[in-house]
Amino acid sequence: MYRNKQQINQTILDTVLMSGSEGITITPLLRQSNLPFKRATGFIDKLTQNNLINEIVVSDVKKVFIITERGRMFLEEYKKWDTISQSFGLDL
Repeated sequence: MYRNKQQINQTILDTVLMSGSEGITITPLLRQSNLPFKRATGFIDKLTQNNLINEIVVSDVKKVFIITERGRMFLEEYKKWDTISQSFGLDL
């Protein structure tokens, strides 16, 4: 079963959330989200632009991603909506 865009966003946000306050670098994020680099960058850019995750540049070649409070709220509400829709037999 293929994931839709919202499910991929949820996976990325869950992965970043689970990384804690230290954040997560791109390679483990890609691995844990099961996404190729080119596809993931579009989602990561969109999540960053919408202030759901922050990208922190640690060095010239290292970036760390951390979920924002807005991202936590979005993820919580998305999970509620997903649960409700599934209880009615609907797939998001």
